Amino acid sequence: MLHRKIYQLCCDGREVWIFLRDQQRWIERAKILDIEGDLVTLRYETEEDDENCSWEEMVRLESIGAVTQKLASVPKGNVDPLVSDDCPEAEQLPKRHYPELNQD
Repeated sequence: MLHRKIYQLCCDGREVWIFLRDQQRWIERAKILDIEGDLVTLRYETEEDDENCSWEEMVRLESIGAVTQKLASVPKGNVDPLVSDDCPEAEQLPKRHYPELNQD
């Protein structure tokens, strides 16, 4: 099951957070580049002493304890959130199914 989910995340190309069970650490904002057998290739960046470092690491599938991904984010501060009219048309809810949205 985990192998299929990691393969799907690899195909999607989205950033993920991966917990390595054997090292007890999180790899943040990584991209899964490849899966070959039980080896997963990750690419991620870190910031050390005012330097940005790019890493590529191969980990064993069995050492992965958890995989998470960001679903959404909301800006802090005095920023007006996007409303449904700002969404692309393909992502808008059809108003005929939701009469409470027809308040124009």
